Amino acid sequence: MYRLLGLIGVLCLPAFCAEGLESAITRMYDFDFASSHQVLDKYIAAHPSEPLPYGFRASAYLFSELDRLGILESEFLSDDDKIAEKKKKVEPDQNTRRKFLQAVSDAESRATAVLKSNPNDKDALFAMCVAQGVSTDYMAFVEKRQIASLSVAKKSNTYAQRLLKLDPKFYDAYLTAGVSEYMIGSLPFFVRWFIHFDNVDGNKQKGIDRLEMVSREGHFFRPFSKILLGIIALREKRPRDAQRLLAELAHEYPGNPLFRKELAKVTNKLGTAGN
Repeated sequence: MYRLLGLIGVLCLPAFCAEGLESAITRMYDFDFASSHQVLDKYIAAHPSEPLPYGFRASAYLFSELDRLGILESEFLSDDDKIAEKKKKVEPDQNTRRKFLQAVSDAESRATAVLKSNPNDKDALFAMCVAQGVSTDYMAFVEKRQIASLSVAKKSNTYAQRLLKLDPKFYDAYLTAGVSEYMIGSLPFFVRWFIHFDNVDGNKQKGIDRLEMVSREGHFFRPFSKILLGIIALREKRPRDAQRLLAELAHEYPGNPLFRKELAKVTNKLGTAGN
């Protein structure tokens, strides 16, 4: 499960509830990346100093690359040999990488400027959490630099913990905290010995509990938490839990072919097993 590294009431802060951001995120989870970028570009043109939209722009680039390379699909596979075979065939797109890194840099620079004047600005802390989180995912999933991505994952967790200390009901931040728990708990003991994340015990069940909280109470990261929980469920031999999560995702995002495809595969396996 190390591959899950880095792979964020309903949250409704004023800065986050703009219709443009809602629409962009919905389209991203529907894998309509072109439309998502169009909406984000328009929003950013009207709000150039806000850090969060740039983090979502980076997220859209990350998800489009994960989709193009078939990485999320491979994560749903339980056969490690098939995963290794699939990953040998993929190469990152350099143009997408350049745009992704620029979006991350834009989010970080604007969030840093806000935090200099107000270290407790929740919007800026969340933007930094998103920027560091997608950087972790890109390094771990796309570039296959899992060990190197640990340092970035640690930064993302630090921002998430700061945010949760300020506002324990900022549910989306629990995705980063939950992934950190599960990830550290999945590492070999001799590696875990040398790694310390703030307020992280390496308790896998605690990590799952936090992801489930996001799947119920989260806002922007609610769908992503369900994706991660579905992957965990399949790898922990709980196909019916995975089926339920994928059915919810397929219903909520009917334009996303991945959710329908994975749901069909799980349903077929369950049907075969029952015969």
